[in-house]
Amino acid sequence: MSILVSIVGASGYTGGEMLRLLVNHPEVKIGQAISRTYAGQPVSRAHPHLRGCKLPNFVTSDALTKADILVLAQPHGIAQRAIEDYAKLAPRIIDLSADFRLRSHDDYQHWYGQAHAAPDWLPRFVYGLPEIHRAAIREANYVSGVGCNATATILALLPLVQHNLLVRDRPIIAEVKTGSSEGGRKVNQSSHHPVRKGVVRSYAPVGHRHVAEVQQSLGISDTHMSLTAIEIVRGALATAHAFTKPDTTERDLWRAYRATYEQEPFVRIVREKQGNFRRPEPKILSGTNFADVSFDLDSQTGRVVTLCAIDNLMKGAAGTALQCLNLMCGFEEETALEFTGLHPI
Repeated sequence: MSILVSIVGASGYTGGEMLRLLVNHPEVKIGQAISRTYAGQPVSRAHPHLRGCKLPNFVTSDALTKADILVLAQPHGIAQRAIEDYAKLAPRIIDLSADFRLRSHDDYQHWYGQAHAAPDWLPRFVYGLPEIHRAAIREANYVSGVGCNATATILALLPLVQHNLLVRDRPIIAEVKTGSSEGGRKVNQSSHHPVRKGVVRSYAPVGHRHVAEVQQSLGISDTHMSLTAIEIVRGALATAHAFTKPDTTERDLWRAYRATYEQEPFVRIVREKQGNFRRPEPKILSGTNFADVSFDLDSQTGRVVTLCAIDNLMKGAAGTALQCLNLMCGFEEETALEFTGLHPI
């Protein structure tokens, strides 16, 4: 028996990615696609690549009815104000916004500059990164989405933390290069094409909110992030700099990364000696749920540089959300996420 999944905020980029993935999911029936802007219009009006797919027309949120799972793909700040109503319509919820990613109300207030509208709900959500919380996601009714920049940074650093290879009194600095789709569908001055074209723009050198997710997930407070916009549409590449304990070798790093990721269906270690694609690159991951990770060690100083490339709309948003949905429902984790990407593109 298939499960009924409805998407709130279905006309945005992440909502469109969820529709693209779910339309080919053998265990899912798409219920409603909610959009205030496109209500009454076919889904292909917002997502032309979905022409010909059997999808319902967009409807307004007032028409939202019960479903087995609600996927909330709205801008930050909306879900927390309506979570009680959503919970009456579906026993399971996946929220792609930042509203329920942090466990602490104090942390939320610090990083988002305002009180949370539903603080009692924060501990009810599981942070939706399967590589860390797979067991909890399987048992969860409420799962939060992940920050795309946080996802890339966490996956770059996770083996070093799990295997206790880092010097804890040295800061960790992650520089993340990002594509324009991170800004969402709504047009603003910074995403306007004549302004965006050709840029390499440092738009968040310090204080980005995704740092909170990295610190919460890795348990390291001295972690920092700097974001740079570049002229791509999809993709994020995290380059993290840290320091390893004395006498750490490249072999130790190989052991750590293999032990952490050898059973992970969507994480690949990319570290080759020849060819153009010796290290992770976001371009070849477009449309996929893969995260490609790598590392390099300066043995003289102990500085380790770790990399992780993702498609920010997939492994950084909708792809991971579907991975969580599969886990919550007892489906095979890779279902409807098998796309391997294109090259050249």
